Amino acid sequence: MVVCGDDGLAHRLAAELRGVYREQVTLVVPPSGRRVPQPVVGRARAASAALLDMVNAAVNRTGGGEPGAPDRALEATEPTEDVLADAGVQQATALALVYDDDETNIRAALTARRLNPRLRLVLRLYNRRLGQHIEELLDQSAVLASPGTGGVEGSTTVLSDADTAAPALAATALVGTSKIVEADGLLLRAVERDPPRPGEVADPGLCTLALLSTTSNDPAGADGSEDSGEQGPQLLPDAAAVEAATGRGTVALEQVSYSGPPLAAGRAGVPAFGELFSRRLRWSLAGLAACVVALAVALMVVTGDHPLHATYVTLLDLFSINEPAHNDDVGRQILQLLSGFVGLLLLPVLLAAVLEALGTFRTASTLRKPPRGLGGHVVLLGLGKIGTRVLTRLREMDIPVVCVEADPEARGMATARRLRVPVVLGDVTQEGVLESAKIHRAHSLLALTSVDTTNLEAVLYARSVRSRLRVVLRLYDDDFATAVYRTLRAAHPGALTRSRSVTHLAAPSFAGAMMGRQILGAIPVERRVLLFAAVRVAGHPQLEGRTVGEAFRAGAWRVLALEVPDGRGEAGAQGAARASRLVWELPDTYVLRGADRVVLAATRRGLAELLGRRARTEGRTGP
Repeated sequence: MVVCGDDGLAHRLAAELRGVYREQVTLVVPPSGRRVPQPVVGRARAASAALLDMVNAAVNRTGGGEPGAPDRALEATEPTEDVLADAGVQQATALALVYDDDETNIRAALTARRLNPRLRLVLRLYNRRLGQHIEELLDQSAVLASPGTGGVEGSTTVLSDADTAAPALAATALVGTSKIVEADGLLLRAVERDPPRPGEVADPGLCTLALLSTTSNDPAGADGSEDSGEQGPQLLPDAAAVEAATGRGTVALEQVSYSGPPLAAGRAGVPAFGELFSRRLRWSLAGLAACVVALAVALMVVTGDHPLHATYVTLLDLFSINEPAHNDDVGRQILQLLSGFVGLLLLPVLLAAVLEALGTFRTASTLRKPPRGLGGHVVLLGLGKIGTRVLTRLREMDIPVVCVEADPEARGMATARRLRVPVVLGDVTQEGVLESAKIHRAHSLLALTSVDTTNLEAVLYARSVRSRLRVVLRLYDDDFATAVYRTLRAAHPGALTRSRSVTHLAAPSFAGAMMGRQILGAIPVERRVLLFAAVRVAGHPQLEGRTVGEAFRAGAWRVLALEVPDGRGEAGAQGAARASRLVWELPDTYVLRGADRVVLAATRRGLAELLGRRARTEGRTGP
């Protein structure tokens, strides 16, 4: 395996392949002098910057805290043809290109495909549409270069770390402590449930995915990891383990439904009537309309005219197009003068209404301000790659969002305009910015900027405004995220706190793609990760010819759903299929056939064992 990248995802991915899948890994990274350190901005104190530097230095010395360093490491500024050849791409099984720049990854992928047509490629691209075209192009070139072989299964896979991490980051804004994964258009969540009381039976949902660690209910307890032993979280337990577990929370899989505050009704691009005119202008128009009605009633009383005729004459006097009342009585003359005076007041009000309406339509496609009285919303900090994907996911679930961004030319500003999401322009570390986003009435805060100290500072300040605010931090370094999580949880035991590293969430999906399998999503369970993958049953003796109950291996993998092709029906599975092509709640007696394609939940080591790569790796000779 060859991994090329310029940030923490490359190191994390290499450690995942080496430590979990036991693969031989060559890591290609830029020279240490070319790596730009993260800036420290705003009101971040020197102590925070020093702490972050010490954590990063410790992680670099220990290889990011992951078990297993790469077998070989190369330093190169760019992945040129000579560099790829030196890394052994011609003999490699798979190549991952995870540079932060899409163009660099595409150029290197084209070069690698020419060097080795049968190479399995995994690209990190933010642009979805471009990624689809590149994937088709590289797969077609592999088929043409290897006629008669039919190409390589999954020869090219395009992934985005933003898409992989967005569901987990957005989950807290929707269902608190839950995690989200999408399978064939169906949005599922893994929700944490408190330990059941004596005599009660916990609701398993679709299935029980994990038992939480024994310290999960202790505010000062350590977040469970793979090295926590029996006290740590237990992934994919069997029915006996769930029944025997006492005092431990569970993680259950269920379908997502949102019941929070609704979004304001209105068509996209067309502002509501209340947004066309300001409140002061609306009151002015109402006052003038009342004056017109009063003048019409007075004219009807004075002259005895019909109400419609009195109104018509009043409007003529209002617009100064009626004949002067020389020969009429004094009352009629006074009413004509008053009508002319009201007409003078009406002209500037009408002009102001026209200007405000034009201004509203002109700014309908620009940034909106948070409306008055807004509450129960999500405050999203940062509209970069990650923030944009999270914003899209939140709006797909109709969750009210207010964004805060310092750069008016940020990547996600166009998305915010298109979705008509209120945006506060300003540095989140400056006074009054979070207040403008109505943080004191917000439901949760998602700090997703690219600077760790900015995210941490924003969360600490938000907690000072509202101590029980639900917060989610995006932190670059996983060890730093663990330390921040423990500290905030101990300092605010009554509030929900989650700190996540994007590389921690994205690396398992990239590693699974390099192994040739489709990873649907990854759900963090404390400090461990549970993967959801789509797998063809053929070629896997642990699945083929076995019933669903026999194929289940506690702590390793579990079959969750069966993909039903068009026209096949339920294939013996009980229960009606849902809107998607996946049949859930399969009976334990259903026999898996080689032609079946299933969705399963697996641990990282369980998926590695299921793929059969470990045995082949241990059987190799040489270093």
